[in-house]
Amino acid sequence: MQTYGGICALLLIATVTLNPATAAAAQNDKDATGEQVYPPLWDIVPENLLNFPVKGNKIVIDPWNYRERLGVYKSLLNSSAKYFTNFGSQNFGNILWGLPLQHGWQFRTGRLADPSSVTSCGYEDGDLCISVRSWWSCMNYYLAVIPFLGAVEAGLFREVPYEIELLPPEERRDDFCYSVADCRSRIPELMDKWKAYFEYLQFTEQKAVGPETFSSFILDDALHYMWKAHVASIAYALPKFQDSLRYLSDPEANFGEDWANAVDFIAATHFCTDLQTTNNFQLFLPQRMLVEGDVLPSISGFSPQQNRVLLSMRALHKANKLTGGLLLKLWKKAMSTETGRQIGRKLIEDLASGQNYDPVGIYNDLKRVDLTTRSFLRKSSSNID
Repeated sequence: MQTYGGICALLLIATVTLNPATAAAAQNDKDATGEQVYPPLWDIVPENLLNFPVKGNKIVIDPWNYRERLGVYKSLLNSSAKYFTNFGSQNFGNILWGLPLQHGWQFRTGRLADPSSVTSCGYEDGDLCISVRSWWSCMNYYLAVIPFLGAVEAGLFREVPYEIELLPPEERRDDFCYSVADCRSRIPELMDKWKAYFEYLQFTEQKAVGPETFSSFILDDALHYMWKAHVASIAYALPKFQDSLRYLSDPEANFGEDWANAVDFIAATHFCTDLQTTNNFQLFLPQRMLVEGDVLPSISGFSPQQNRVLLSMRALHKANKLTGGLLLKLWKKAMSTETGRQIGRKLIEDLASGQNYDPVGIYNDLKRVDLTTRSFLRKSSSNID
């Protein structure tokens, strides 16, 4: 019955991680500042692809410049906005918001600068340089450029009469790809997953019978495609840039790996990554780089809630490793039905919004959908994909 205990442990960790009082306090902080709604410099980045330089019949983008990488995200959001008209005004319901908001958090907290201090990249005032020595920036490349090129290949920018070319970094050029053809030849399966997401959106346009049904897709299906591609990007990039963790302090390196692990659990719930939900969730993340001497759960300058979040993410990662990944597999099984995902999302969303949280009620709900019964555990142990 160790797997039964694993499910209980996961629920306990989640309970500690996202305490309702924590969420309420963080939300109040955000409302007070009002400065974290959009990524930094959002108003001055390119609005669409035609705002980038055109050279030799090609749009040339430097993804190692924060403004231009963020402009790629803005182009994606603007070009896909028409599919999300039924999910709120001003494109706030677009589920791609999670990507630029995460990138903005990385920039704001110094995680895109050169952690090796060999160069000054990212340290001078007004410097928009993104360092290829940054583990965070390299991981993010596969959540920025690859989604973008997948969208290009899917025809999201079919009205743009130019090819797209991305500039390489000064180091590690072979660790990245720079055009649709290049990425298609190197990482076809990953390109397929991002292309599938944008093709799904466009397929719903083809089925629409009029403007009033333009955004008639099922949100849960869209989230399925998006998260499937998202976790595939992380899974591909994580081993590739394992060596870059050496530039980080041990606490920061641990946090990076803990965060990558936590995303797998979040993704399984089809967590909605629209503007407001993502902003609420990111309030729990550390607002500076972790340094040597930062010891959980009492990191100086962090709120008790942020300390608890980091500690719980560390515990979740360790628990998953100790079970050989079984904890995540069981969680995915639990989230494989619409009912299970609703429970998983409610666990996260209620806590992030400061709603009343009832872990006993969630546990009982999980039992009712046969997730912790002996028959489920037998099936999970013998037939986990």
